[in-house]
Amino acid sequence: MRLDIKFKSITYKWFFNIFLVTVAVMCVAAIAFSSLYASLYTQKIEALATDYSEEFASLSNTDSKTFKDSAIIMAQEFDHKDKIEVQVIDKNGKVFVSTTGFSAADSEMPDYSRAKASGKLEVFKGKSSTKQSIMAGTVMIYSNDGEELGAYRWVTSMSRANRLMAVVTAIIILLCLVMLSVMVITGIFFVKSIVNPIRDVSNIARTIARGDFESRIEIKSDDEIGELCDAINFMASELHNSESIKNDFISSVSHELRTPLTAIRGWGETAKMSLGSDTELVSRGLDVVLSEADRLSSLVEELLDFSRMQTGRLSLVSQPMDVTLILNESADMYKELAKKQDIDLVVSVPSEEITVLGDKNRLKQVFINVIDNAVKYTNAGGQVLVNLATEEACVRITVTDTGVGIPAEDIDRVKEKFYKANKTVRGSGIGLAVADEIIKQHDGLLFVESTENVGTKVTVVLPIYEEPIVEATEEIIDEAGETDE
Repeated sequence: MRLDIKFKSITYKWFFNIFLVTVAVMCVAAIAFSSLYASLYTQKIEALATDYSEEFASLSNTDSKTFKDSAIIMAQEFDHKDKIEVQVIDKNGKVFVSTTGFSAADSEMPDYSRAKASGKLEVFKGKSSTKQSIMAGTVMIYSNDGEELGAYRWVTSMSRANRLMAVVTAIIILLCLVMLSVMVITGIFFVKSIVNPIRDVSNIARTIARGDFESRIEIKSDDEIGELCDAINFMASELHNSESIKNDFISSVSHELRTPLTAIRGWGETAKMSLGSDTELVSRGLDVVLSEADRLSSLVEELLDFSRMQTGRLSLVSQPMDVTLILNESADMYKELAKKQDIDLVVSVPSEEITVLGDKNRLKQVFINVIDNAVKYTNAGGQVLVNLATEEACVRITVTDTGVGIPAEDIDRVKEKFYKANKTVRGSGIGLAVADEIIKQHDGLLFVESTENVGTKVTVVLPIYEEPIVEATEEIIDEAGETDE
């Protein structure tokens, strides 16, 4: 039974490949046949027009004095006026006679310009000044002495030819559609038995891809689709296990790193206070140790915050506070660093107090992370602009830099855990993910806009805090009671 099922799945794959190949072959054949027919038909029209206008080549036997008079006589006696129009052009590029009567030339005659440059027959296919589809050809006329006398130009309408070619193309397309319809109808019943189960598998796979590792596919058969369902269920279980292992790993490693970090910082401070003979070298080395200790300590805090975020234990201690003060403190931490790196750090914050409800340390962590990224990804001579403004019931904090920017294909993933668009710069790749989670817990928004090699703009939007009306009423009642006493 399983061999039979596998044979059917191979048959389905074979049928699918043959159908695609057949469609491709039909399309290529239809296009090739239509193009060939159009080319041959156009060549036939060109050849007939050239033959009909051939008698005007005898104008080369005239000279500059008799050229125009001879051309007028030939135009009047032309026998194929119902098939093409022939215009005679003087050496100044002006049409002075036509087989349809005296008329002005089209505003553009590209075939004449090319023929004048090449000295050969040049053909133009396109639109006339009246927007009609035409084909035109120009032949230069030279006297027997080699003097340029002018040119004759034949013009014929392509409307009828275009209609005929459209009919032929439509017939070819109709035949192809009939053949493809027969193939589809004969295969649809068999394909249906494969498509429906695949759709169920696809829906569950998308659910798992969004992070719901508890979802499972109900296995209804023991064929290849059943094997696929079992494989996806196994994958979901492995992903769930990997996620748990990763969180446990981050938590344990973070705690293990804290002890040596404390020792590094302690010994660094002790050594700095006990400078030896080479004071400058020791001081510089200890500064590096302290700097690295601070950096690793920040990384540990990021990892711990990420672990708390993953397990839902990232807590906030919310209270009303002045967001302008926190933003200024965060920006002040990077002014000296920006100055050393020749980066212009500009802070534009209103002087008045703006109150939000939130966790001071967590919001400061977000601002530091965003400003740190801006300075980190901005080259010397660049600028970082920190701005705070209010709009309606919200406060909008923007950090704009002129740094390397983020590629378009990475912009949607920069807030994902562990994701780094630029791997040449330091960082764990989780700072922005933690910042985004903190802002969400403050009922706010964090979004990133960026153009590669231009710069990045990170925006944080937080609701402005307003004193509850109930509390204000209670205070009034209390004050009234104290007055009565």
